[in-house]
Amino acid sequence: MLALLLALQGVVSPQTSDSLPQITLREALQRAAQLDPNYVAALGQVDNAAWGRRNAFAVFVLPAITVGANIQQSHPAGFSVVPFKTVVTATLSARYDLFLGGQKFAELTRSAAALEGAHASELAARFATALSTESDYYAVLADRELARVAQDRLRRARQGVSVARARVQSGAAVQTDSLQFLLEQNRAQVGALQQDAALRESRLQLGRRVGAAGPVDAEPLDTVLMAELPLPLADAIGEAAEQGPQYRIARANERAARASYRARLGDYLPHAAFTYNAVAFDTTFYPSLFKQGTFALSVSFPLWDNGRRELALSQARVSRDVAHAVRADMDRAVQHDVTAAYDAYVTARATYVLAVQGLAVARENYRVQDARYRAGSTTILDILDSQLSLSESEAALVQARYGTRLALAGLEAILGRRLFTDKDTP
Repeated sequence: MLALLLALQGVVSPQTSDSLPQITLREALQRAAQLDPNYVAALGQVDNAAWGRRNAFAVFVLPAITVGANIQQSHPAGFSVVPFKTVVTATLSARYDLFLGGQKFAELTRSAAALEGAHASELAARFATALSTESDYYAVLADRELARVAQDRLRRARQGVSVARARVQSGAAVQTDSLQFLLEQNRAQVGALQQDAALRESRLQLGRRVGAAGPVDAEPLDTVLMAELPLPLADAIGEAAEQGPQYRIARANERAARASYRARLGDYLPHAAFTYNAVAFDTTFYPSLFKQGTFALSVSFPLWDNGRRELALSQARVSRDVAHAVRADMDRAVQHDVTAAYDAYVTARATYVLAVQGLAVARENYRVQDARYRAGSTTILDILDSQLSLSESEAALVQARYGTRLALAGLEAILGRRLFTDKDTP
């Protein structure tokens, strides 16, 4: 058993970060935004929506133009007026839709809503990436501090084993005291091993998040109490309802769905278009032997297309109703979402204050119990309980510290803006 304990003592050692690259929180946020697939996709959707907006404007002023050329060789020679082997034909076609039942104006509205929704989605993806990055960053810092807490617990357990053995040898304590401390030492060693493994995993996850080939360590942050939120709860709810990216997306999607429904209604109205076609024919390029141009004004009225028009209208109506239901639900949810995130930060901040006080009490209690045990005026259970309480208080302080920062990141993701400037990125 002694050999096993010595082997475990040799295995358990704090993971050093001297050889690991360190990254600041701001750098991690910048690098993660460039690498996150969801954010890259959101940026691409903004570009697509911008081109859709340009297209919606272009159809009002520009016709659709198609230019074509064809060179044909015949063996043996063909015959029209004179024999020929080579025929060159050039065509030009232009079409301008004069009236599409209001579909142009509906598409203009839909493209504007789609562009606004794309911008809101990009903002939501940016803050979602930031939230995930901060979670990974704080996990590294928390696991590193928890590894130190585990090592402190192991150190106190080893000291307890030494004290208990001395007291047993002197006859001041029974053999079970030494065994109780050995059991606590074994538990502390297992906890230290588990925490070191968690630290290695969190560093690897942070490295993956920022695009590194291996583990990356996080640069320590200050441990002072975070400031109170700079806006009251009522203002936070109003700001989220107006500018929160998720709520903006819901409103934009509803406007786009309504415009799409109006566009489908245009299929029940006549359509008018102006077309121009030009053709040139010759045996050489550019053809000039024969040229002809035609202008046409066409009006069509769709009567029946085997129900495809009705199906498209039904689908557009369902999409409109669903978008309306989603937007209404988001309006009802904004108060709950913001309040929950707001209270989470306030609660986490208060928990941190209480954890600081609890740690001070646990340290003093351990100091007193350790002195009393050495003097033989307390039991083994009291000293072990004080050791465990001290370790739990240290861990609770670490979790409260980074839980406060993570709660702030969650509220910022809902609002779509930073409440403090320490994480601002270009």
